[in-house]
Parts: sequence; C-alpha cells; structure tokens
Amino acid sequence: MVKLDIISDPICPWCYIGKTRLDEALAEAPEHPFTIEWHPFQLNPDMPKEGMDRRTYLETKFGGKEAAVRVYAQIAQAAEEAGLNIDFGAIKRTPNTIDAHRLIHWAGLEGRQTAAVSALFRAYFEEGKDIGDAQILADIAESIEMDRDVTLRLLAGDADVEMVRERDAHSRKMGVTGVPTFIVGQRHVVPGAQPAELWRRVIQDIREQLAPEADKE
Repeated sequence: MVKLDIISDPICPWCYIGKTRLDEALAEAPEHPFTIEWHPFQLNPDMPKEGMDRRTYLETKFGGKEAAVRVYAQIAQAAEEAGLNIDFGAIKRTPNTIDAHRLIHWAGLEGRQTAAVSALFRAYFEEGKDIGDAQILADIAESIEMDRDVTLRLLAGDADVEMVRERDAHSRKMGVTGVPTFIVGQRHVVPGAQPAELWRRVIQDIREQLAPEADKE
C-alpha cells in the first residue's frame, strides 16, 4: 500500500471538488494502492470562534462583491462539472473549522475519517449547515456511527485543539500555502484539485512499480 496524505479544510470548495475527482478515479480502481489520511489546514486560522457572516467574509477576502462573484462563478462551474450539487446560496455563515478538524481526527481513531470528511463537505456545501456548531457536528458524528454524546462532551472542552493547530503549523512549515494538497508516498506533492485522469495515471504508475517482476515480463 502507498500512503496518500491529503491536507484539506472542510470549508474549501476546491477541496470538495478535488476529493470528488479523486473518488471518481478510486471508484474505477477498487483495488487501488492508497491508504488515505486527512490532515488539518485552516484557511482562516484567525476566524472568530463563532464564525462570521458569509457575504461579509467573501467580500472582505476578495476585495468586494464583484470579485467574490467572479471567483465563485468559476468554482460553481468546476463543481457542476464534477457532478456536485453545491448550494452556495444556502451557506449563511463561514465557520471557524477547528472543531470540524477535531471531529475528523476523532473519526480517524475509529476508522471513519473519510466518512467524516465526506459528511462535513455535504453538510456545509449541499445543506448549508454551520459546521462550526457543536450540535451540527454531533449530528454528523452520529450519522457516521460515532457516539453523539461523547462527541458533544469532547467538543465542550479543548481536547486536541493544540494538536490540530500544531499539525496545521507543520504543514505550513513544509511549504503548504493552499489546499487541497496531496502527498503521494510521503514524497511527491500534488497541489490543487487535480482531474480524475491524473489520478488514474498515478494509480496505474504505482501498480506498475509495485508489480512483481514476473508480472512485468
């Protein structure tokens, strides 16, 4: 097996698009060589704990309404081409994602990490839910067969907050400046929401490299 590390933020639309394109390639190769692990990266590490109004956030980030509309028109087109039903109009708040990243970490301890990532993307981008809200996160945890009450108790404290921040800082020290960022076999960095075709080629190349010599003859 080959490690595929994915550095991502659950409010990053390109991360959702990138995951969907990767999933397309993986679905065509059910015996793919990857062992996948998700790693935290906060697009907005200084976001207030309660988050902020999404329109205010976007216009501030992109320098006005027109620029924000222009950027998100491109994202919406890419999402549609990937087969996603993103409802940007339903998203009212941009959350702080530290707690969402904690949930992803806890899900990983139970072997449900990718399920948690998928559920967070759907909740935020397709259902317009505030994934900075503890009750919403507990609902997501329960939907992937994690214990809702335990999740709420953990979210009420600061368990693993510093660990998530340290992992985020580690990625930045490695040179990661944007997400999604994929690291194949702990060596090859693949930045951005790459097309499914690239992942098909990567999977094929890895299979050829891992094949026994007899199979290559």
